[in-house]
Amino acid sequence: MTALDQPFRPAGLVNRLAASRKFQAFCARVPGLRGIARSEGAALFDLMQGFVQSQMLTALVELRVLHMLADGPATAEALATRANVPPERMAILAQAGAGMGVLVRRGQRFKLSRRGAAFLGVPGLADMVRHHSVLYQDLADPVAFMRGETDPDLARFWPYVFGATGPMDAEVAARYSQLMADSQGLVAQDALRALDLRGIDQLLDIGGGTGAFLRAVRARYPDLSLALFDLPDVVAQAALPADVTRHGGSFRTDPLPKGADAISLVRVLYDHADDTVAALLASVYAALPPGGRVLVVEPMSGGAKPDPQTDVYFAVYTLAMQTGRTRSAAEIGAMLAKAGFIHVSAPKASRAYVTGVVEARKPALPKDRAK
Repeated sequence: MTALDQPFRPAGLVNRLAASRKFQAFCARVPGLRGIARSEGAALFDLMQGFVQSQMLTALVELRVLHMLADGPATAEALATRANVPPERMAILAQAGAGMGVLVRRGQRFKLSRRGAAFLGVPGLADMVRHHSVLYQDLADPVAFMRGETDPDLARFWPYVFGATGPMDAEVAARYSQLMADSQGLVAQDALRALDLRGIDQLLDIGGGTGAFLRAVRARYPDLSLALFDLPDVVAQAALPADVTRHGGSFRTDPLPKGADAISLVRVLYDHADDTVAALLASVYAALPPGGRVLVVEPMSGGAKPDPQTDVYFAVYTLAMQTGRTRSAAEIGAMLAKAGFIHVSAPKASRAYVTGVVEARKPALPKDRAK
């Protein structure tokens, strides 16, 4: 008999009751408890079928079913003809889409739901779904993956993570920059709701890609002086106003430009290992004037209160990248404090699965270090 065949006897009275088939049957018969039992059962089944749901969403995106239905309702047969899929299989896919809530079925016709329309309206979301094929291949053997016995392909999708200092393949640079730019719009919106940038004279965005965050800052703070620092091939693609200063370089090997009284790190730290982050924060500290601010914006672990999105999706994603790690706000705060920053705070962002925010200041005077 294997360990999996052994009788299951969880510790704790509540867990023993939850695992008891007799108690489950009792709850299914009792009004009030019946709803709880059904809800828990459905939640367990959703955990089991999650991969199938994500793959069906991928099929809907790749076959452009959602895009077709943006033009109006259609039957499964009509969708099958346009997508070159057997009608009986398209019927199953469309039905699954309705079950997941991205489509709505009305008789024999399907149409976009509000959720499906919102999906199409979020820039970069469909491209992110397509990109997930790389991650899913890396997770084909999840046990070997968690044991560190695989060689994930995801890291090779993001070559800058490994510290590329020479010219980057133009197609690769364009691909990752576009994906970053599309998704960074939502990140910028949520971050700027949580942050108050009044009183800052110049903001330097480190690793800002094609400048999506800086464009959002300019829209909200038109008088704020802006600067971008990233790899030369990336900075060259940045669609930014002419008055935004551009600095090409690698924060791994080049000193950060001085002159800004605030530096932002938007989805940068979680791409890198602790030693790289520590070195970067030290460089940020050195580049800032006394009293300068550092702004860290990225998805963060829930820490002591595990988060259902960041501690599953982002934690596994960064693990597959091999160099990064999804940290909690408390962990980031501790790294900032170790670098010399004070007044560390974590303004509450509205959606953890979009981004979290941590900010801190460089001491204005030597005595501030003691605070």
